[in-house]
Amino acid sequence: MNHDGETRRFAFAFEDRYRPLLRLLGIRPDTCELMLSADVLRVRFGPWVVLSPRANVAGAELSGPYSAIKAIGPHLSLADGGLTFGSNTRLGVCIRFRRSVSGSEPLGVLRHPALTVTVEEPAKLLDELRATQRAAQ
Repeated sequence: MNHDGETRRFAFAFEDRYRPLLRLLGIRPDTCELMLSADVLRVRFGPWVVLSPRANVAGAELSGPYSAIKAIGPHLSLADGGLTFGSNTRLGVCIRFRRSVSGSEPLGVLRHPALTVTVEEPAKLLDELRATQRAAQ
């Protein structure tokens, strides 16, 4: 956990071949980031934003590789309602929430039990999120 009160920033890892498509959606390295403080998890993926209290994080695990059709861009899983903010097909982190979060549409009607993000340092993010879980136990 962030004992120093510092906010951690995780950039998204972009796969070059998907940059033109993502750019059309307003998704570029300068419009995407995951911010993690002692109190808040905030993920911006172009025009999409997920905001949650950090205490709402129930768990996290590494996931991937993914098929491009299911992972590139913002995606809603029809199987479980989870949300993916994907910028590459290699590796990401699936973050599970205690209470579902909004973020796939502007009214906040749809709620998501999990969010998968394809950040540059997935193992480091996983360590940070798991530290939160250990501190809450």
